[in-house]
Amino acid sequence: MPLPKISTPTYDLVLPSNGKKIKYRPFLVREEKVLILALESQDIKQISNAVKSTLKSCVQTRGVKVDDLPSFDIEYIFLNVRAKSVGESLDLVITCPDDNETTVNAQIYTDDIEVVKDPEHDNEVPLDAKLTLKMKYPSMDQFIKNNFDVGDVTSNEAFDIVASCIDTIYDDSDVWSASDCTKKELVEWVGDLNTAQFKEVEKFFDTMPKLSHTIKVTNPKTKVESEVTLEGLASFFG
Repeated sequence: MPLPKISTPTYDLVLPSNGKKIKYRPFLVREEKVLILALESQDIKQISNAVKSTLKSCVQTRGVKVDDLPSFDIEYIFLNVRAKSVGESLDLVITCPDDNETTVNAQIYTDDIEVVKDPEHDNEVPLDAKLTLKMKYPSMDQFIKNNFDVGDVTSNEAFDIVASCIDTIYDDSDVWSASDCTKKELVEWVGDLNTAQFKEVEKFFDTMPKLSHTIKVTNPKTKVESEVTLEGLASFFG
C-alpha cells in the first residue's frame, strides 16, 4: 500500500519590483538539508546550485524566472520562504552604536521587514552631456555573491558587476545594447569611465531597493537608546 501524500501549503507574495503576485511554498526538509550542507561547505559553486534549485522549486507561479529577478526580489522571496519554513521571527545579536562594543539580543518579525525604495534612485545614469547609461538590476548570481560568498569583492569583480548590469548606452541618435557586446568589451568600457562618472554608476547600486528594518536598542551599560537600521538579507542572518 503506497504511503499517503503530504500536502504542502502555499502562500501569496507581492514582488517589490513590479507588484506582481506570486505563489510560493516553504522549504521541504530535504531541500533545507541540501542548503545547510552547501553552506557548511563554504563552496560558492555548491551554495549557488543549492540556492538556485531550492528557490526555483519553492516558487510555484508559472512563468516566473527566478534567475532573471532583481536581487532584492530574490532576497524578499528567500526571507519569506525561510519564515514559512522555520519561523516568522529572527533572533539577532546587535552591537550598540553608541560604544560599538556592547551587544544586545533582539527579535524581529519577517512581516516587519520591507523592501525600501530610495526616492533618488534612477536606473538611467547620465555620463556627460551626450551619453546616458541605462542599468538593469543584479540578479541571482549577485544575490548569492552578496549573501553567501565569504570573500571580499575585488576591484576587478566590481567592474564585472557593473558590466553585467549594463542594459544599454545611448545618446540622441544611437543606442548600444549590452547584449551585442562581449563581457570583455563591457568590462574594458567600464574601466574607461572617469572617477566622477563611476561614482554616478555607484549611486545606482547604493540607492537600489533593499530589505530594510529599523529597531531601537538600549545599551545596558550606558542606558543610551539608539536606532539601528539593518539592510540587506545578510544583515538579518549575520
